Amino acid sequence: MQNYRPFGVTVIAILLAIGGIGSLLSGLTVLALIPILGIILAGILFIIGLAYFAVAYGLWTGSSWAWIVTLILCSIAIIVGIGSIVIGHVGSLFLIIINGIIIYYLYQPKVKEYFGK
Repeated sequence: MQNYRPFGVTVIAILLAIGGIGSLLSGLTVLALIPILGIILAGILFIIGLAYFAVAYGLWTGSSWAWIVTLILCSIAIIVGIGSIVIGHVGSLFLIIINGIIIYYLYQPKVKEYFGK
């Protein structure tokens, strides 16, 4: 494994941590707006937020499982983006492009080496 973290991995990890914060804040907002029914949705958003933090930490530390999870999540996001375009949400093209770039980046030799691949 490399001694240094590639800059792009740092950026992706930070963005995932920000996504985790957003998910936790969304959970709190839902809980505040819909106290009884919102408990379920807020719980789901909290779990998603914690998962974001776990994957961000895994990327930050070069864990091979985080590389795999990120590839899976980006692939799912691309599929969801394609589905969104099919039903008329052309803005999802941005989602597809960003996740495609992340997948491409994760397969670069120095990045794969950082994750022990």
